[in-house]
Amino acid sequence: MKDETVCEVNLVDKENVDYVKGKLSAQTKALKVAEFFKTLSDPARMRIIEALSIRKLCVCDLAHLLGLSQSATSHHLRTLRDKGVVKYEKTGKIVYYRLDDEHVKGAFSAVLDHVLHQEVDRAP
Repeated sequence: MKDETVCEVNLVDKENVDYVKGKLSAQTKALKVAEFFKTLSDPARMRIIEALSIRKLCVCDLAHLLGLSQSATSHHLRTLRDKGVVKYEKTGKIVYYRLDDEHVKGAFSAVLDHVLHQEVDRAP
């Protein structure tokens, strides 16, 4: 039985391959991008990012909002902070977290749009 997802002949388009090869990111960049997505692979972290894309929140607020312990929330925030996804600011006795920059918000929005688009396309 033929596999429709595989070429029937082994023919390399050298011009096409060379063009893409010239545009392709270095392996080190690919590793950094993979590490970034790995950081986002936890559903709790994605919900934290979604919440922080709306407005800055403190650990207590995030924990209550997401139904997590403060310890678990702090752990996720530390991971996100270490990867440059969120940053914090202390105001009096309260520490507020927010997304590090608009790139993070844009990346999250793009992924969310893609997932929602996939759901619509696959709806019966």
